Amino acid sequence: MQYFAVMGNPIAQSKSPFIHHMFASQAGVDIQYDAVLVEKHQFNDAVADFFSKENHIGLNVTVPFKEEAFALADVLTDEAKTAGAVNTLYSTVNGLLGHNTDGPGLMQDILRQNQVLKDKRILLIGAGGAARGVIMPFINQHVASIHIVNRNVQRARDLVQAFSHKAITAGGFDSVRNEQFDIIVNATTLSLQKQLPDIPQSTYQNIEMAYDMVYLSEATVFMQQAIKAGAQSCSDGLGMLVGQASKSFELWTGQRVNTTPVLEALRLELNQ
Repeated sequence: MQYFAVMGNPIAQSKSPFIHHMFASQAGVDIQYDAVLVEKHQFNDAVADFFSKENHIGLNVTVPFKEEAFALADVLTDEAKTAGAVNTLYSTVNGLLGHNTDGPGLMQDILRQNQVLKDKRILLIGAGGAARGVIMPFINQHVASIHIVNRNVQRARDLVQAFSHKAITAGGFDSVRNEQFDIIVNATTLSLQKQLPDIPQSTYQNIEMAYDMVYLSEATVFMQQAIKAGAQSCSDGLGMLVGQASKSFELWTGQRVNTTPVLEALRLELNQ
C-alpha cells in the first residue's frame, strides 16, 4: 500500500481522493489517498508528520499552502519555479521535490479537446497565481502571443517583467477593445461569484475557445457569455483539475492514465 493525500484549508470539497482512487484502479496500483484539513501555521509540521511514516509517497497541496510548499521543497522543478508555487510534493532520495502541475494540467485538457495552440493569440484574464502558472506552458506550445489583462494593471505588467518574453504583453481591460484573439482563458475566480470580466462582448466573437479555470455544476457565466457572443467552443476547469491530478499521479507512480473516464465520472457526480 502506498499513501498519498491532499492538504488544504478548507478541504472537505476536494475531489482529489475520488480522482486518485479512480486513477489507481485504472493503473492497478494499491493506494490510500486522503483529504487532510491543516490549520493555518501548521502546514510544515503536517508535511513533516506525513512523510515521516512508512510508504507515504506524495502530497497534493491546495489553498492556502502552495507558497509555503514552494518554500518547504528541497528541490524545485522548472514548472514550480516559473509558477512561484507548488501543488505537488514528492519524497525522493534528494529530499522533498516540489512540482506544479496546474499549467501542464491545463495544457493537457485543452489538447484533449483537439484545440491547436501553435501560433494562436491568447488572452489571459487575471494576473494571480493561476495565471502565472500557465504562461510558460503556453509559451512551450509556441503560441503567437499572450496578452494579460487585470483590474490592477501593474500586477499584469509585473508578470510581463517576470517572464521577459517578447510574446507577452499586458494592459487593462480596455486594452482589448480593438484586438482579436483565438483563445480566451479566464484565470480569475469571478465566475464563482457569478461575475464577468470587464471585457467587451465583441472580444468573444469568432474565437476558437473560451476556457474558464473554475467549474460549477452548470456552465459558468463566463462560458454563457462567450457562447452567446459567438465563441466556437467553451470549457470549464474540471478537465484541468483532472489533468493536473494525472500529472501528480504519474510523477508519484510512474503510471500514465486515461483522464477521460475519470472526467466523465466526475462530471456525472457533479451534476447529480
